[in-house]
Amino acid sequence: MTYSGTAFSSLSHLLLEKREDTVVAFGSEGDITWAQFVADVSHYTQLLHQTPQQNVALCARDSYLFTVGLLALFHAGKTIILPGNYQPEALEELSSQFDLLLCDDAITPLRNTETQLITTGHNSSPFVFAALSPESIRLILFTSGSSGTPKAIHKTLDQLSVEVEILQSLWGEQIPHSRIESTVSHQHIYGLLFRVLWPLCAGNPFARHSLEFPEQITHHANQDTVLVSSPALLKRLTEEHKPTKLRCIFSSGGPLPFAAANHAEELFSYRPIEVFGSTETGGIAYRQQMTEQTPWSLFPKVEAELNHENCLRLRSAHIDPTGWYQTADECEFVSKNQFVLKGRTDRIIKVEEKRVSLVEVEKRVDQLDYVQECAVIPMQQAERLILATAIVLTESGKTKLAELGKGKFWLLLRNELRRWLEPIAVPRSFRVVKEIPLNSQGKRQVAELEKLFQ
Repeated sequence: MTYSGTAFSSLSHLLLEKREDTVVAFGSEGDITWAQFVADVSHYTQLLHQTPQQNVALCARDSYLFTVGLLALFHAGKTIILPGNYQPEALEELSSQFDLLLCDDAITPLRNTETQLITTGHNSSPFVFAALSPESIRLILFTSGSSGTPKAIHKTLDQLSVEVEILQSLWGEQIPHSRIESTVSHQHIYGLLFRVLWPLCAGNPFARHSLEFPEQITHHANQDTVLVSSPALLKRLTEEHKPTKLRCIFSSGGPLPFAAANHAEELFSYRPIEVFGSTETGGIAYRQQMTEQTPWSLFPKVEAELNHENCLRLRSAHIDPTGWYQTADECEFVSKNQFVLKGRTDRIIKVEEKRVSLVEVEKRVDQLDYVQECAVIPMQQAERLILATAIVLTESGKTKLAELGKGKFWLLLRNELRRWLEPIAVPRSFRVVKEIPLNSQGKRQVAELEKLFQ
């Protein structure tokens, strides 16, 4: 079987291509060929054409099944909802946004929403695919918002297509005939683009399942493999010392420490390409850290300027075709197309390179029966960033704390919060206070909060 050699295709014409026995995806179950992929997409496109629901949520752990569902939804003309995580309560909270859940068997079905499982191996009569209209196909990605509720980010297939073409123009010549391994989820914009859509258009087969541990990365590494990863996992490679080659490494989700970039080059003979962006903007800039002061270079066709707070304003067809988009990223330009980051000016932070809204975490803690009020702050603990929470207890909370003791009570709170939050967003440290410290303007005294945990 051929693992590449395929000409680059646009997303709108992808299923009109004849790719014969090229491989689309691989995993422990074996390789999936182009013919099987087209048959599976055909099956679900026909099925979705017969369903009246227009707004469809797509969730899957398996990247191949996710891709089958995604392409079928494109060709069925549905509006696609991509939830940010799989936690049952978080999915339930979003259920008013969709009428049907399309998922694999790793996802818990919802109580009051129709669920359709995605599988492979279908041999139904082929669907006659037509070219897609990229401007009319809409996706809605949900991510942490500053208001504390999941924020809906609207994208068109046209915006995604423009960015895939940018990625191909930047790095397509570096990675032909490659296999794509990944540590990041396709449910988020970075994984969606780098793990699924770009490889699909370029004819590079992708892994069905994520790599989750550092030793898996080194085990799967070879000179024909491209790794799509995050700083969180690349920083954990410190115990790996046996060199092996990778064709290319991408990292996104936050700045990669310079020491981790150096160690990755020692291990894999390749210095990671870092991509800077967000769900709202997609990718906007990139760098390979040759020094600790290496600036970020803007993507082609991205215009940027600073507002009065020195925060980036951006304009590009894949960000917002109608005008400028204002970010909360404070920057300094060192040339016309290069800048250095100074930090964020809002309350959305990155913990282990995952985006976390402090407002949302506070909202989830506040809704617990045992908590009257709380304040959540990020704290550095050893070499990692954690969330620390000061809480004012209700009477039932005080009773429960006396009954269980601190250790078991903290465990109870964390277990309750996991119904709503991803593990990385669950606070690791708690302190009970009589009241949240405020200044004369009624604003929280962060310095006083930090002292509670020192």
